[in-house]
Amino acid sequence: MQMQPFYGKKKLAVLLVGPLIRVQLQPGIATTTTPEIHTNVDISFLDDIRSFCRQGRLMEALSILDIAEKPPLDSSTFVCLLLACIRKKAFLEGKRVHSYLKERRFSGDRFLQNALLNMYAQCGTVVDGRRVFDQMTDRDVFSWTVMIATYIRHGFPEEALILFDEMQRTGLQPNHFTFAGVISACTRLASLEKGMEIHEKIRETGFQCNIVVGNSLIDMYAKCGSMQQASEVFDKMRQRNVVSWTAMISGYAQNGLLDEALKLFNEMPQRDIVAWTAMITAYVQNGFVNKALELFNEMPQKNVVSWNAMIAGFAQNGCVEEALKLFQQMQMVGERPGSKTFASILPACASLSALEHGMEIHRKVISSGFQTDVFVMTALVDMYAQCGNIDEAGELFNKMHHRDLFSCNVMITGYAHNGLVCEAMKLFKEMPQRNIVSWNSIIAGFSKSERGEEALLLFKQMQLEGVKPDSKTFAIILPVCANLAALEQGMEIHERIVRSGLLSEITVSTSLVDMYAKCGSIQNARELFNKMDNPDIVSWNTILAAYAMHGCGKEALKLFEEMKHSGIDPDHVSFLHVLSACSHAGLVNEGYQYFDSMKEDYHITPAIEHYICIVDLLSRAGHLDEAQAFISKMPIEPDSVLWSCLLGACRTHHNIELGKCVAQRAIELDPNNPSPYVLLSNIYAAAGKWDDREKVRKMMEERGVKKIPGCSWIEINKRLHYFIVGDKSHPQM
Repeated sequence: MQMQPFYGKKKLAVLLVGPLIRVQLQPGIATTTTPEIHTNVDISFLDDIRSFCRQGRLMEALSILDIAEKPPLDSSTFVCLLLACIRKKAFLEGKRVHSYLKERRFSGDRFLQNALLNMYAQCGTVVDGRRVFDQMTDRDVFSWTVMIATYIRHGFPEEALILFDEMQRTGLQPNHFTFAGVISACTRLASLEKGMEIHEKIRETGFQCNIVVGNSLIDMYAKCGSMQQASEVFDKMRQRNVVSWTAMISGYAQNGLLDEALKLFNEMPQRDIVAWTAMITAYVQNGFVNKALELFNEMPQKNVVSWNAMIAGFAQNGCVEEALKLFQQMQMVGERPGSKTFASILPACASLSALEHGMEIHRKVISSGFQTDVFVMTALVDMYAQCGNIDEAGELFNKMHHRDLFSCNVMITGYAHNGLVCEAMKLFKEMPQRNIVSWNSIIAGFSKSERGEEALLLFKQMQLEGVKPDSKTFAIILPVCANLAALEQGMEIHERIVRSGLLSEITVSTSLVDMYAKCGSIQNARELFNKMDNPDIVSWNTILAAYAMHGCGKEALKLFEEMKHSGIDPDHVSFLHVLSACSHAGLVNEGYQYFDSMKEDYHITPAIEHYICIVDLLSRAGHLDEAQAFISKMPIEPDSVLWSCLLGACRTHHNIELGKCVAQRAIELDPNNPSPYVLLSNIYAAAGKWDDREKVRKMMEERGVKKIPGCSWIEINKRLHYFIVGDKSHPQM
């Protein structure tokens, strides 16, 4: 919709934050006063500024202000300039206009204040928008709606709902755009209860028949998993548009009801490109990429959105090479990539670590004029970071004229991915505002860098600052407790999860099972697993690993059979844990049977880890010759870990000659790994061959290979105490 400036009594259309919200300032939507026109004003002078603004020539409009000593301006001219800044996303220029207002001490009317707020809301940050909002002396429904939408757009849905409650306390009645905004906030929070509460207010105020509100409600109910309520809203709508139909189709697809989605698609009175694209997305979301491609090829017409959907579909389903081919095909047929195209294809390059493809697309971004687009530049930053070129990622990030919360979060994740947690922390501290994604990213960074204690401190600091952990936070922090064997802190987090109502989240409950198992509490792990409604393959694998880890081989095999009877097919990880369980329990025959079953019954090709399990199984049982024969028949080359596994058994069973040969193979494959040197040295020491032992030690010294000192720790009063061999720095030692 073309936005027109306000002249006298003309109407002004202003695009609000958010794809579904468009507000037109006219009677019945937002009450505003007609701008005051200053007397003794050179009308032609003002007309020039307005004309430049209408033509998109913002810099020329601003140059008039620079040239004139005392430019005669009225409220509507400032509004015109601010709207031009919004259209061009010109934040710095918008601040220039604001500075003119301050210099002339001209606050204007509510109409001008709303335009200023809208400029900061769409071009600046939440902090900028809130500062202007708080300074406004006369707010109307438009002012509140803009600020609510700003919070939602920048990833602060909770703050949006708080502001909505505050608005109602002032006595102002929300309009349909306000309701659409707060329903969107409920959608982002997956808060069905709050959404239903607002739905009741919508009924009370008579907006339930509004098509914008109805579409928002459908989307909210669908994304909260309540398709029955979404269907009720859809059925009661007096008018429906393509957004209504596609929201329902998408809702059915998101909830795994693909047949219902297809049925609704076929029932549509008219199917345009948007409807076709919605159905393509439905197939993609359920993993039917080939079906999506068939539908894509059947489309009577395609646009950049449909191309984007298909490219994103390939990328999200792991078909990254197909996504890259489709991207090239799109350009061959003359369709120009848009910002969302680049944002869809760049993650494909990142997942492939295809830096050359990514650099080629970067050049295309520049030639297409998207180098100032925050969305595209953020995708480029992410691509370079994921491909390991963190310097280029950092350089691009620093060159971005406007960095939003999302781009900062991506850069933090990039630093963490490349092991640069100090740089990630520095950026985290510099951020003007942070959301739950920011906290999750920095905590995950410290966790990945094996700095678990600091990750736990950040987790506590996050809560002190009033940020509530979500399911992703718990899925990140629980493995930290598991790796540190911090049972007491893990149990405290378990209590927090129960209070948060997130125990039913399968990723959270599975992480809890893993934490208890790795902290030695197999009973708690099993009790939690038994309470899970529908454990998936990851949950089953986690409890299998727990029993294998604790040496409960027979219990693990029993669980494995239960998993198969429940309808879950084992994957390569399941067999890895079962073979490990057989190894720890000395179940040689069973181990062979499961190894053969993996290949013959489930057509899973064994990886090196599966072969290591069989070698370990035979080695622990003392069948060293059989283990060596098994290795010689392997279809893949054994690695240093496999040889070290057999070498450990040679030490246990005092087989010096075999140990010497095996150690030589292991050292050849990984000369910097201290493990085979140490094992061979111990074999010689146990046999009293001190000269040979000394030769091995000297070899290590000459090659600069150092033995990693042993480390142990204990948790007392929620504090971890570390003890390293030879280190006497602990205060209580």
